[in-house]
Amino acid sequence: MSIHRFAEYTNQSTQAAASQLQGNLTSGLSTGQVQERSQRYGANRLQEHVVTWWQILLRQFRSSFIYLMVGAGVLAIALGEIIDGGMIFLFILINAALGFYQEFHSEKTFQLLKHFISIKSKVRRNGLEEFIDSAAITVGDIVIVESGDVLPADVRFIKTHDLLIDESVLTGEAVPVDKMTEALPEQVNEIYQASTIGFSGTTLVSGWAEGIVLAIGNQTMLGDIAQATTETTKISDFERNIKKFSSFILRLVIITLGLVVLLNVLIKGDRANLPDLAIFSITLVVGVIPEALPVVTTFCLSRGALRLAKRKVVVKRLSAVEDLGSIEILCSDKTGTLTENKMTVADTMADDVTQLVQLAALANAVVTDTLHRSINSFDLAITQKAAALGLVADSNPAERLNEIPFDPNRRCNSVLIKQANTTTLIVRGAPEVIMAASQLGHEQQQRLQAWITAQGKQGRRILAIASKTGVTINYNVAEETSGLQFIGCLALADPIKASTIHAIRRARQLGVSIKILTGDSKEVAGAVAHQVGLIKQPDAVITGADFARLSHDEQLLTAKQHHVFARLSPEQKYQLIKLYETNHDVGFLGDGINDAPALKAANVALVVQGATDIAREAADIILLEQSLDTIITGIQEGRGVFTNTIKYIKATLASNYGNFYSVAIASLFIDFLPMLPLQILLVNLLSDFPMIAIATDSVDQEELRRPRSYDIKEIFLLCTILGVISTLIDFVFFVLFYKMGPAILQTNWFIGSILTELVFIFSIRTHRFFLRSRRPSGSLIALSLAGVIGTIVIPFTALGQSLFHFVTPSWNHLMIIFTIVAVYFVLTELVKFLYYSHLGNSNYGTAITPRS
Repeated sequence: MSIHRFAEYTNQSTQAAASQLQGNLTSGLSTGQVQERSQRYGANRLQEHVVTWWQILLRQFRSSFIYLMVGAGVLAIALGEIIDGGMIFLFILINAALGFYQEFHSEKTFQLLKHFISIKSKVRRNGLEEFIDSAAITVGDIVIVESGDVLPADVRFIKTHDLLIDESVLTGEAVPVDKMTEALPEQVNEIYQASTIGFSGTTLVSGWAEGIVLAIGNQTMLGDIAQATTETTKISDFERNIKKFSSFILRLVIITLGLVVLLNVLIKGDRANLPDLAIFSITLVVGVIPEALPVVTTFCLSRGALRLAKRKVVVKRLSAVEDLGSIEILCSDKTGTLTENKMTVADTMADDVTQLVQLAALANAVVTDTLHRSINSFDLAITQKAAALGLVADSNPAERLNEIPFDPNRRCNSVLIKQANTTTLIVRGAPEVIMAASQLGHEQQQRLQAWITAQGKQGRRILAIASKTGVTINYNVAEETSGLQFIGCLALADPIKASTIHAIRRARQLGVSIKILTGDSKEVAGAVAHQVGLIKQPDAVITGADFARLSHDEQLLTAKQHHVFARLSPEQKYQLIKLYETNHDVGFLGDGINDAPALKAANVALVVQGATDIAREAADIILLEQSLDTIITGIQEGRGVFTNTIKYIKATLASNYGNFYSVAIASLFIDFLPMLPLQILLVNLLSDFPMIAIATDSVDQEELRRPRSYDIKEIFLLCTILGVISTLIDFVFFVLFYKMGPAILQTNWFIGSILTELVFIFSIRTHRFFLRSRRPSGSLIALSLAGVIGTIVIPFTALGQSLFHFVTPSWNHLMIIFTIVAVYFVLTELVKFLYYSHLGNSNYGTAITPRS
């Protein structure tokens, strides 16, 4: 939308704006109007960059490995080797097809995950307030927003209360701006001047408001800006390490190969065939570099993301799957993560329980879901209690005149109602806040505090209710927190989830420390944590006030020793996260605007489905089900993804290094190529095809016990040791067969190279003795068997002999090859045992290390 589009509404009255937009300020749009406008204006979403199948296909040809192979193919054709050149291009197409299939599948998975994440907004339609998908909002809708919400569309404000909005997403200005409803004296054309307009994508810092929608989707100011800019993609530690690792390998191989080519020229002199040597060198580079690493990692991540989604854990980016597995300390702001989040009123303290419940019910939020049910667990519990007492709201209806929603800083909400010609302000919230604002005697305060403490020790949350008369319709925060008449307290129970104790046990097995950082009372937090076995004594809780009085060194020690922190401010949650991040990867689960700083500070940010918009924007992971067990499952899945990625790196590098060095060195001592370029490419194809299935492999329990991080030195050390074994075995093939002629050496070395790589997968996939490890996945077994059969059969075929220049291997030679492969497998098992027992014992043989 043009900047002049919103200008016409800046100096219009609310009624004039509603008339022009054909909306109704009181009841909102009708169902018929919504249907008609949805067809006219479309969905309320920005135009997304959709990755098409042909873009994924083209992406397969944009890599340095492909460019090298194309160069080799062109060079072969230029030298008259038409068949060899054609086969090189065929291998390029086969590799591209495999990569396309995996990436296309991964992209479909990622698109599927987006459907799990639906952002909700509060609207008024047909006279009722309800939550709907933000994409369903249309022009003329009445949108209701409060602190922590992100505006889902451009709106003209019709009601505001203490409203401050962060518009930095549009203006870059970090200072929140005031908004109002009164029409401006004249039209304004700049965003910073439009104090009556709310813009899509901006965030409510405080207060609440209602607005009528002016524009949606690409017609908003945010839509204009989005079309003129490119999206910045967050690069995770996982992606950064993969790129760094690939770059390291590429440099190492090119330097080594340059040295080999130089030695060939120096040793052979005029006998060196430079064109053949060039093609041989290029294909050798392609053969040793793990070019399938991006495909394998993407497939691992997309498969893990899909498995997590089925367990109601949704990632906003694929690399977050691996990041989830890195968590060492999991902090949650909610004891509700451990409970059923199904509140019931378990006890009351009031002179008049009926009055207490009635006022509490009248202060319930009126917002509902699409089935017109209250979505707040506190409100549901109060509604159920009111029904049990026979209190029917419609028998004496109350008119809601004004309200101030709950705010984490005030820790209360208030509603001004008119009932039977009497205006009453109802305030409900944390008992210490309501008691401080009420007129209570010392004895009454002591009695209340004793009751609250007793309820808290049972893990019950307390909601205090107070009221006040003689309040005007435009009351402010100061009036709601002074001169109140205390009515009483409700104790709400929330049963422990059956899965929580098991989840905490699983967390300990995975080396994950659980920390509760909550605003709940010390008694509630301690009681819940004690019931689930997180702490031994219910009073082993540190409050925010106590923590603030400690020195920095004492805070470090306290943070390490304690698992439960209560009555924390948002700043203290942020401070604790930063303390933990000194030596650990930290995950934080939050859901409110006050959690946004801690979520942004955490290595991995998790929120529940009903979190505020600003919390969801800061999140990496969204939980469709609020459960500790689902988080622990996600951590386990993330570690499995990491482990399988490392398996592929170790398997391909160790075996490829062995073949690379043996073939390169052998080329120095004979006048023919020890393996033809096409044969090297075929080795690469037949061995890499089963290795892709590593993404589906099972993982030993030891690999999941603690988080891991990439360590190139450790990976390189292990691959070098095992690569030397592979090189020595390859030299055995060379010594046994090179005197029998080029074709026999090349054929037998081809068979031996692939078979050793395939059996090596089943050794390196576990640090245990291979028969004691978990059974390999069915896909890995099936593709490996297919690779073995193809390797043995191809030299016997006419195609293999004409195109790849193989000869029919003798059965004696095959028996020798099988024997050497068996010896190689035994040697790798022996070396693996020695390495894991001595050099790699602290890392469980994974060539990776936990963070210090």
